[in-house]
Amino acid sequence: MAIIDIKGITKSYWIGKEKEELKILKGIDLEIEEGEFVAIMGPSGSGKSTLMQILGLLDRPTAGTYLLTGLDVSQLSDDEGAAIRSKTIGFIFQMFNLLARTSALDNVILPMIYSAVPNREERARELLKDVGLTDRMLHKPNELSGGQQQRVAIARALVNRPRILFADEPTGNLASDQAEDILRQLELLNKSGITVIMVTHEQDIAEHARRIIKLKDGVVVSDDAGHSQRGSKSVQTLAVKPKITAAAPSRPSVPVSLSQFKEYGGSAIRAMASNKVRSALSMLGILIGVAAVIAMLAVGQGAQKAIESRIASLGSNLLMIRPESPNVGGVRSASGSVSRLTLDDVKLVSSVPHVVRAEGNVQGNAQVVYGAKNANTQVTGATPLYASMRNSMPYYGRFFTDQEDQRKERVVLLGQTVINNLFGKENPVDKIIKLNRINFKVIGVLPIKGSTGFRDQDDMALIPLNTAMKRAFGMIYLNTIFVECDKGENIPQVMADIKALMRRKHHLPDYKDDDFEIRNMADLQAALSGTTQTFTLLLGIVAAISLLVGGIGIMNIMLVSVSERTREIGLRKAVGAPRRAILSQFLIESAVLSTLGGICGIIFGVSVSLFLSKFAGWAAVVSMDSVLLAFIFSASVGVLFGFWPARKASLLSPIEALRYE
Repeated sequence: MAIIDIKGITKSYWIGKEKEELKILKGIDLEIEEGEFVAIMGPSGSGKSTLMQILGLLDRPTAGTYLLTGLDVSQLSDDEGAAIRSKTIGFIFQMFNLLARTSALDNVILPMIYSAVPNREERARELLKDVGLTDRMLHKPNELSGGQQQRVAIARALVNRPRILFADEPTGNLASDQAEDILRQLELLNKSGITVIMVTHEQDIAEHARRIIKLKDGVVVSDDAGHSQRGSKSVQTLAVKPKITAAAPSRPSVPVSLSQFKEYGGSAIRAMASNKVRSALSMLGILIGVAAVIAMLAVGQGAQKAIESRIASLGSNLLMIRPESPNVGGVRSASGSVSRLTLDDVKLVSSVPHVVRAEGNVQGNAQVVYGAKNANTQVTGATPLYASMRNSMPYYGRFFTDQEDQRKERVVLLGQTVINNLFGKENPVDKIIKLNRINFKVIGVLPIKGSTGFRDQDDMALIPLNTAMKRAFGMIYLNTIFVECDKGENIPQVMADIKALMRRKHHLPDYKDDDFEIRNMADLQAALSGTTQTFTLLLGIVAAISLLVGGIGIMNIMLVSVSERTREIGLRKAVGAPRRAILSQFLIESAVLSTLGGICGIIFGVSVSLFLSKFAGWAAVVSMDSVLLAFIFSASVGVLFGFWPARKASLLSPIEALRYE
């Protein structure tokens, strides 16, 4: 059985807008036996290279049948064809087609990656030694002469022990002495049992073959099968003895293994390492996007936490009753400018079902003096219930008692801002200060609650209610009544009951508006929390857009990479890389770029958040959820935006990719 048997092979191309047919091969019949050394000759344009490409499964014929080792290869898929090229066929290209930024050793190893051959490095070193490149294994192609590069190409072609070796103008780019050396090596390979098919247009080169087939205008014009091979038997340039095994005519399997994907990942990482600047620029877009997501979400969540903590400092399940704005001559006055809330109102609302407790407050401004220092601050008069209802237990010192309130004692608790203004680092407890020229004894320091943006909650002084009303301000009405409910779900009912009681107490007929207003602090908290959540969401969307732009940048870079590495893709396919190998390599490359960019972005984003928190004074909270979201999104961006370039690369025809300029 002939190892190659073709009948009626044609190859046509359609060119121009009118799709005019250009016939390259015009019905070729040919049989090649195993172990032959065949030279295919012809002038330029005769179709000899096209015929070799079809025989080597780099291209498909337009019509005809092709049996390779008894198997009809015209019906095979691209991946099945790649499997045959990997195990049965070796190529020596005219332009060498070595990977530019890869050592000679790695160039020889390349075909074994796709055939899952064990002990790859050992096998590659052995072949490079056989072709006389022992001391040049780690050199890159640009560090080798033309003859040395062709020797690397021969070692690469033999590494999977092929049955057929195709050589396309193997001496076309070599000096005469180098050409003779390569031809002697091909003769020795043929003597070892490999079928050698060489394409050339020079008669003296073809004389080295045992059979010369001449083509002209796409047809065979002569087939000299009785030509005697010349050459010296004493030449010992090459001692490679490939293992020749008979192959059963069956469809090749296309296995998938974890080790193959590991190899694909290694190839992707080596490709990125060889283009460090481009890889770094690709990662930069993802880095900025991820960092923006983390930093913006941290700022948004920090603002939300700050608002929640400040509202929580007012107490839980609280209602606030304030006097309503009065109308005078059709003009509405400021809210709370006229108060009609009394201590009796406090007792009244305390009797409402589901009310745990209630207490009244008065407020006013006062000049606070200690020694030579003074400050203007807000003074609040309250009962001892204030501490528990408003989360204001002093962190140093004590709160005043009911007895001190009843006796109108002149004791005061100060906020941290007032202490900083008056005492600095001095301990304020037991010190005497003046409030509106009245001596007060400092008995405690209020907990720090921060600024709401409108006023500083720590810029205040707290004194007993009766002391404030009778001694400090001379007031008979309350400014505010705070009511604490037992449960949040009971607040609406409590508000309705208080409103009804207050209207009866204040003798308000139905046609008159309330002279008070009731505010639900829980509603206020929910409204502010909703606002900050919306703000955080908007920040996240803006940051996500920047991450999306980074993903588009990766896609552009990968498309450029596919374009730049088209010949490399063609070479990988020629030596046996299936579609999934090319697809996986480019997908892994884009995923690694986006993942590394994501990791760097996380580090940078957390650093920016910490900087804003520490030096800019912004409340920034970095949550694990935002970090995971940014990381998963960045990795997904690499896969999604890298898929199109990767698929484009995987669908390239081997011969079209090799011809790409």
